[in-house]
Amino acid sequence: MDAVRIIAASRRGLAQASTVQDVIVEAWQAQALAEAIGSHLAIFGPYEVRSRARGLGDAGGRFSGGLLCPASATGGLRAAQLSEVRDAKAALTGLCLLLREVCEALVAVVCSADEEGMYWTCVEAMDTADESRDRVTGILEKLEVRDRDPA
Repeated sequence: MDAVRIIAASRRGLAQASTVQDVIVEAWQAQALAEAIGSHLAIFGPYEVRSRARGLGDAGGRFSGGLLCPASATGGLRAAQLSEVRDAKAALTGLCLLLREVCEALVAVVCSADEEGMYWTCVEAMDTADESRDRVTGILEKLEVRDRDPA
């Protein structure tokens, strides 16, 4: 499945998240998707962005929130369905938006967290999503430079 479709499904999932656990699951899904897209672009993406894409794949894989989300409860990883990235710019732009929305949802959870473990899980997830978003922005900037420069 194309990255843009999976990102759209993830955004819908996040919008429908109604519990703290749902938000954590969607944060985990988004990070797994960042890892998958980064890994895919590191191999198949434009040459100019491959090293940055590898960094995105690494950053996306750092969130350990998946330990709180058994695959049977989440219906599996959406990122596992990734088979192609047809339009890298559209996928990266959508991923950047998804990661921003994840951070916003996690802020709401952090503000209402009544247990320390959940608080720190959300803070870790926000840090990881923010790092991934920074890496996506860097890749998009490289693509812009490539498209601007007539070589």
